[in-house]
Amino acid sequence: MIDEKLHTDFNEAVAYISAYDKPLPADTLLKLYAYYKIANKNFNHPGSKTPLINAFKANALIQAQSIGMEEAMIRYIQLAKTLFEQELGQDDTK
Repeated sequence: MIDEKLHTDFNEAVAYISAYDKPLPADTLLKLYAYYKIANKNFNHPGSKTPLINAFKANALIQAQSIGMEEAMIRYIQLAKTLFEQELGQDDTK
């Protein structure tokens, strides 16, 4: 069973990413997408109306298919922390 702290940290990371208003590289978005879907055990078909976007999302899920729910949460949190730290670093230069 996934511990409560990990669940809380994951939900905070999801909230941070959801509120993030700067553009993110496509590869980062796809990793976040795959980790989120795996962490939530949501393996429904990608819902984009654009076949190419669906293909990229499906590929991201295939690449991450070997990780479990807990690992997906941890990787999502780590990626969100990296983005947060980069943003803080950029703010320090102003």
